[in-house]
Amino acid sequence: MLILASTSATRKALLMQAKVPFEAIGPTIDERALEAEALAAGADCRDVARLLAEHKARNVSVNHRDALVIGADQTLALGTTLLHKPATMVDAAAQLDQLCGKTHRLHAGISLVRNGEVLWSAVETAELSMRRFTQSERDLVLALEGEDILYSVGGYRLEGPSIRLFESVSGDYFTILGLPLLPLLGALRDIEPTLFNASDKLD
Repeated sequence: MLILASTSATRKALLMQAKVPFEAIGPTIDERALEAEALAAGADCRDVARLLAEHKARNVSVNHRDALVIGADQTLALGTTLLHKPATMVDAAAQLDQLCGKTHRLHAGISLVRNGEVLWSAVETAELSMRRFTQSERDLVLALEGEDILYSVGGYRLEGPSIRLFESVSGDYFTILGLPLLPLLGALRDIEPTLFNASDKLD
């Protein structure tokens, strides 16, 4: 049994498109408390992404013995500053203003846990540069996106109208979406190859 420890529609869609059979169960952890503790102990933004992914998977694993659990999390680093999902559209506008004309990094942590033990984990990084957009350009993108962008750590969706605000992108597309799919599929083939025996068959 494979469980995705996430309620993210994007992560679920990516696994579904890859025809990997799974169930989705949301974890119950205090992400900000774990993040603050990790940063205080000297962790960097990449470390935080891995730590949160592992904690999410362990949290779900506790109640689902013998299941293989996928944990995933993403951090956005503007220099040494971590940014989070905006709570409101006003917050989203302010966050986009912070990113305007600058380069930031998305770190996507991924882990596989069984019975509380981390079997595999990784962190993939993408680098994104926003152009110097105008306030009216920003407001139009926010209007086109709607509240969907409140579910994104960056306050934007690269797969949506937000792409208009970018100058360049370097890195794996799946990493940007929050699930480093190719490394994950490789690890699943090694750890749980029977998943692919079943999912390779057409309905």
